[in-house]
Amino acid sequence: MNLDPGWLLLLSISLEVWSVPLDRNATPQEAQPPQEDKQEDNVNGRLSKELDLVGHHVRTRLDELKRQEVSRLRMLLKAKLDSTNTQSLQMDHASLLKQFEHLDPHNQNTFEAKDLELLISTATKDLENYDAERHDEFKRYEMLKEHERREYLKGLDQEKREKEEKRMEELKDKHRKHPKVNAPGSVAQLREVWEETDGLDPTEFNPKTFFKLHDANGDGVLDEQELEALFAKELEKVYDPKNEEDDMMEMEEERLRMREHVMKNVDINQDRLVSLEEFLKSTDKKEFNNPKEWDTLDDTKPVFTEAELQRFEAELRTKEEELGRRAESLRQEQDLLKERGKALEAQRREYQQAVLEMSQRKEKQAVEGQPPTGPNGELQFHQEMQKLEDQGAKAPVEQEVQEAQNNLPAEPPQNLPIHT
Repeated sequence: MNLDPGWLLLLSISLEVWSVPLDRNATPQEAQPPQEDKQEDNVNGRLSKELDLVGHHVRTRLDELKRQEVSRLRMLLKAKLDSTNTQSLQMDHASLLKQFEHLDPHNQNTFEAKDLELLISTATKDLENYDAERHDEFKRYEMLKEHERREYLKGLDQEKREKEEKRMEELKDKHRKHPKVNAPGSVAQLREVWEETDGLDPTEFNPKTFFKLHDANGDGVLDEQELEALFAKELEKVYDPKNEEDDMMEMEEERLRMREHVMKNVDINQDRLVSLEEFLKSTDKKEFNNPKEWDTLDDTKPVFTEAELQRFEAELRTKEEELGRRAESLRQEQDLLKERGKALEAQRREYQQAVLEMSQRKEKQAVEGQPPTGPNGELQFHQEMQKLEDQGAKAPVEQEVQEAQNNLPAEPPQNLPIHT
């Protein structure tokens, strides 16, 4: 699993804090048969001892950070369960936390030696996966470069193609002509650093002094960055960023290969760190004093086969076709949007023209004293004119009603005969 960046930072800080001087050259006890349980107990005991030497404020901060990490993991678990509609009313957090490998799920409150051991183990796995991903990325880079080279040559006529192929071969030959590259970690390679980088007499080379000189942060071990810094002189023999024939991506792959070579031969406990004891033991090996010349990438077999290149090119064609279909779909959508935009623009202009014509018509009628017209040309009268018309129509009706009232008798007739 990938560690949280803050948790990794905690690991690096805490390691620096409790990196205390240890007597690595102490007299060993009687040899015991290797047993995994005893080895694990020894590791935990050593880590516990080193943790005991850490200040109280540091331990308190480590405990606090662990509780925060447990809380963060619980939130992640809850979110995951909620997203899958899993009932979590009786969730066993301790059991669920076991899927995370970088802390002890049985102790969720304090930071102990077991947590440190798990952190180191998980970080080591992540780094190994990172190196594997770098190798795979470089392979894809090389296949893409070869694919582009072939496609470029395919587009040339025969005369230009032959000329370009000859130029490429000359560049390859020029790149291969470099000084001898010493095997990384060998006495020849280290003495060269001792002389050219450290400015010391090569005849006075001392492995222990060399180790302390290049332990940049003084933590008692050489980490991967400190090791890779030792290979700069060897890499400069083969790669120069100013030269067309030298590929800097290949230089980084070469640097990675050198570091892995040293770790494989020197890092006995495989913790991706080289202690002084491990370094001194490596100087006693036969390979240290009589190494073979280092084979660069040009001297080794290609990082990919023809079959792998063909599969890679098939993947590229599939992706190009998918991108082509997507591009065509986007082009059609763009054309449709353009047509809609044109229609909306024509409608807007039509509305603007109608408003302009109506405004001009009203201005003309106001100048000529004519009543205004509506949008369809019908006349529109003022309210005063309508009021006058209503009053004129109402006056004769009121006059007739008044005359009829005047002609009525003053009193109604009495004793009118009733007809049966």
